[in-house]
Amino acid sequence: MGVIYYGSSATPIRIADRALAHLKIVIATKLRRSEAFTLSWRHPDGDSPGRTTIWLHPAIPLRFVFDEPEAPTLNREWIEELAASANSSGGIQLLPAMFDDEHEGRITE
Repeated sequence: MGVIYYGSSATPIRIADRALAHLKIVIATKLRRSEAFTLSWRHPDGDSPGRTTIWLHPAIPLRFVFDEPEAPTLNREWIEELAASANSSGGIQLLPAMFDDEHEGRITE
C-alpha cells in the first residue's frame, strides 16, 4: 500500500502500489506541463464516510511513497483512462479498488 503526501498535510492518502504507479505517471505528466487539476475519491470502507477532492498544482509539494521496491508493470489502458479523466472538468476520480491491495489496484473491474 503506497501513499501520497500532498502539500503541508501530514495525513497520507493510501493507494495500492500498482494503482499509485499509474496515477504517478499521469500526475507527473500534467504537473510537468504546468497543468493543475483535481483528484477525487470516496473514502474507503473503514474510514469516515464521505469524499475528498484535492487541487493538484505544480507549486504544491507532492511525494509518492511505495511499499514495494520494484516498480510494477504498467498498463497503457489504465494510464490513458486516468489521463482522459485528468483532462475532464471532473478531474481524476479514484475508484474504491485503487485503495485495496487485494485487487492489485485495478482501475476498472
